Amino acid sequence: MPIKRNIPVFFTIAVLLVVSCQHQAEQSTTQKPNILFILADDLGYQDLSCMGSDYYETPNIDRIANEGMIFTNGYAACQVCSPSRASLMSGKFPARHGITDWIGAKTGEDWRAVGRFNKLLPPENKDHLNLDYTTLPEALKEAGYSTFFAGKWHLGGEGSLPEDHGFDINKGGWDKGSPMGGFYAPWENPYLESGPDGESLTMRLARETANFIRQEQEKPFFAFLSFYAVHAPIQTTKEKWSKYRDKAKEAGIAETGFEMGRFLPIRQVQDNPVYGGLVETMDDAVGHVLQTLDELGLEEKTIVIFTSDNGGVSAGDAFATSNLPLRGGKGYQFEGGIREPYFIKTPFLENAGKVSDAPVTGTDFYPTLLDLIGEELKPEEHPDGVSLLPVLTGGEIEERPLIWHYPHYGNQGGEPSSIIRLGKWKLIHYYEDGREELYNLDQDLEENHDVAAENPELAGRLSEQLFAYLNEVGALYPEKDPRYDPAKEEEYLDRVRNVRMPALEKQRMEFLSKDFDPGNQWWGSEVDN
Repeated sequence: MPIKRNIPVFFTIAVLLVVSCQHQAEQSTTQKPNILFILADDLGYQDLSCMGSDYYETPNIDRIANEGMIFTNGYAACQVCSPSRASLMSGKFPARHGITDWIGAKTGEDWRAVGRFNKLLPPENKDHLNLDYTTLPEALKEAGYSTFFAGKWHLGGEGSLPEDHGFDINKGGWDKGSPMGGFYAPWENPYLESGPDGESLTMRLARETANFIRQEQEKPFFAFLSFYAVHAPIQTTKEKWSKYRDKAKEAGIAETGFEMGRFLPIRQVQDNPVYGGLVETMDDAVGHVLQTLDELGLEEKTIVIFTSDNGGVSAGDAFATSNLPLRGGKGYQFEGGIREPYFIKTPFLENAGKVSDAPVTGTDFYPTLLDLIGEELKPEEHPDGVSLLPVLTGGEIEERPLIWHYPHYGNQGGEPSSIIRLGKWKLIHYYEDGREELYNLDQDLEENHDVAAENPELAGRLSEQLFAYLNEVGALYPEKDPRYDPAKEEEYLDRVRNVRMPALEKQRMEFLSKDFDPGNQWWGSEVDN
């Protein structure tokens, strides 16, 4: 017969209270929504079928847009990658955090080594994200979230890696900004073990993210999937190339694909079958992660964000896509360089299919996510962002200025400039000669009609507001190069017009030829059995 023990009443009550408190704590934790943040690299505003492309096919990314809210005036915080990514993590515009160009770009007198013979020397550019900041992942860790990063980081090397800024797990994030070794294994990444020969890097990052979600599904998680796609070097499989080559042929191949910009040719058509395949592979990878959420019953419990770090590459790098009707692309001060796909899916707010025209930017994600999970905002950490919760719940946010500061030339043909957008008005200040352009984006999305001369008072007020902010945060400016030689710059531009531009047209037609073969087993995607 078992021994019967007399358990004191106070002990029983204490145990019940502890169990109850634990249950309430666990319940409170599990009630917080999960967060899946998907960041594409160099994906343009027009590079998705849901955003108007008739060429690229992106059903899985389209699903996020259709099940969430589309922000038609969504922006990256910079026209190139590192500054934009630093702003996502910090809630600060580039002029404030000091990373104003991609990390590794030449500045000062070193810029001369690029051989562009420009009028200005770019200012200093910080080489890592400030460790004193409380970043978005760190704020989410404080709120009880498990944090995970996969893919492109490019915000510093050892000592400033994802795990130094709040991520529990890092799969593939380091100081490099492109997929070293290419998009098919074996790749060269000390923070992501290479898979079997021919494995897609893009799909591998999706599988790593899906595995993390499976492992952490019992508690709130923040999974940041930061693709290296669709950054150069653009690569795809023969099967996907063939599909997009046929699509381009059926639509009718234009005789020419480029027009000369100020410094470089700019692509005018979406007909690159290699890039088309790369975009679709990224979409396949997004589908894999979304399917994982579905299978685990987490779809209704997970906030999903999709955006890009800067505009599509229409000039420089791989000259891969066209952003028309938006002007320019990655690296440019025009809308094609900074306006992005910008989707926020919040299943519990029932705003699927809604569209907002409010001007919003990358710094807004930090306060928005804190608001969505019921945490207090940290305005001292995200001073240049606002919560978009009012918009997501059917309301509005106050009109405020958005600021861009890119005092560099870069690799794609953009000019050293700063920008302010307030409402429908966008003012661009150019540092070479101090001129300013003013555009009414409601009437002139293509930025073809500078109306600064017709609105001098408005242009003046916007310029004052722009420089009041820049000077307040200690922004750095370019300086005149005393060794500037206009004859050498014109000689360089002549080579671009008469040598490089014809070479790009020739390459475009080679990509579209039925006999095209890169000659290396399709960049390693085909593996001998």
